[in-house]
Amino acid sequence: MNELEKIISKLSNMMTQVEESAKEQFGLSELTLTQMNYLETINQLENPNITELATSLKLTKPTVTVAIDKLIEREYVYKVQSDEDRRSSHLHLTEKGKKINQMHDFAHKQIAESVSKRLSKTEREILVVLLNRVLSNK
Repeated sequence: MNELEKIISKLSNMMTQVEESAKEQFGLSELTLTQMNYLETINQLENPNITELATSLKLTKPTVTVAIDKLIEREYVYKVQSDEDRRSSHLHLTEKGKKINQMHDFAHKQIAESVSKRLSKTEREILVVLLNRVLSNK
């Protein structure tokens, strides 16, 4: 494993640990990281239907439907029938589901602070430029 792969692995582990800790602090220990990803994506897509969510997650509709049914059963998500197409429903987060976004924001802030305190202002600026380049579609 080369040095970059080792660094990425360590960053991934750090992020997982921070998110797991935040899950416990916010009382969301029963959720898997996959379920949290579903909830975060629903929020980002602003109440998608199953097809939109499946497309965004690059999963099949049946896979997403099973996962959403579990989240509905646990009262993290609810469906609202579409006004435009009665055959379709849009997914909404319950108040319990919205706690996920607070938890993610908290975890992301902790990670950013952890990285920031180890770098100078110039190093942070360079890191931001480099990460934006890595994440761009160019």
